[in-house]
Amino acid sequence: MADQLTKVFAALADPTRRDMVARLSIADATVNELAEPYEVSVQAVSKHLKVLEDSGLVTRTRDAQRRPVHLEGNVFDLMTKWIERYQRQAEDRYQRLDAVLDEMNADEDTEDTISNTTSRKEA
Repeated sequence: MADQLTKVFAALADPTRRDMVARLSIADATVNELAEPYEVSVQAVSKHLKVLEDSGLVTRTRDAQRRPVHLEGNVFDLMTKWIERYQRQAEDRYQRLDAVLDEMNADEDTEDTISNTTSRKEA
């Protein structure tokens, strides 16, 4: 069984589901409300919602006759932590690369200074 993070990224791989998540970030909505802008059946939208539910991104509640779909914000914390960890690692690598390049430039400047001093003495 895939871990939750894998399920979340897989669910968000589909542009229709990403759009649904974006719309749910504004307000809860029913399946019919979510289906309105798409040229697909309500059943197809329900399948998309099932994938989002299985990933933990959304939940469905019962509110009298309505069954609104709700976006679960805590899943984004999980994604953010994962992304930030790799962002820090990438930044560390870039800082090490910058240090190596600075050192190479300093060595090159030193060689140029020595070469210019030697050329002047020979002239």
